[in-house]
Amino acid sequence: MPISGSNTAHVRNIADAGNSIRHVFIRDLVLTCLIGVYKREQKQPQRIRINLDLAVREGAGPQDDKLSEVVCYEDVATGVRSLVSEGHVNLVETLAERIAEMCLTDDKVRAARVRVEKLDVFEDAVSVGVEIERFNMS
Repeated sequence: MPISGSNTAHVRNIADAGNSIRHVFIRDLVLTCLIGVYKREQKQPQRIRINLDLAVREGAGPQDDKLSEVVCYEDVATGVRSLVSEGHVNLVETLAERIAEMCLTDDKVRAARVRVEKLDVFEDAVSVGVEIERFNMS
């Protein structure tokens, strides 16, 4: 469940020892992209902020202390950057769905909560955007 901070959503209780779930997250990833339905948004890049919360199935733990045994947040961030750089997207909802889908390609990821915010839309608001949660059904 999200609880509002100053301008970031924070999710409680994703980590769950009883169900062997670890919480992997990325906070306040600020990128520039072409996003929006208006003509000016199709030509003028704008800032977005992305927050990710991933519920990750734990194995027996990273027993060998190897990156290959966990979900690598650097790989996730690189994937998000790549998606954002692919070209214009009309809707923040579309971008959020693409990010969630990318995260869920890793079988260890059971759920992905993705928040995409446009930061420069209204002078009198910090941000506007969408938050979604998707589950890996496999």
